[in-house]
Amino acid sequence: MERIDVSILGRDYSLACLPSEKEALLAAVRHVDQRMLAVKGSGKVSSNERIAVMAAIQIAGELLTMRAPDGPLSNVALGDFKRKIEGMHEMLDQVAGLKTSGPT
Repeated sequence: MERIDVSILGRDYSLACLPSEKEALLAAVRHVDQRMLAVKGSGKVSSNERIAVMAAIQIAGELLTMRAPDGPLSNVALGDFKRKIEGMHEMLDQVAGLKTSGPT
């Protein structure tokens, strides 16, 4: 593991990661810092905790509306895909419950 020091919203943090993950982690830190600075700059939120929560919600929203670049799932948002998979799991659980609780 490699230790890296970063700054988010003016506060310093020490993080550990594998050397192969360092660039992705630094990019994530930059993204979070930029998003938090934008929330803070809006002037509507003042505490760092609320700024972090608002930034996290915005980033989660980005993630859930992200689409696959190409291929058969390119027209499905990640959040929709996740909900469809959860629905399939629920149906499978219901079917499995019927099979195990049926008459013997």
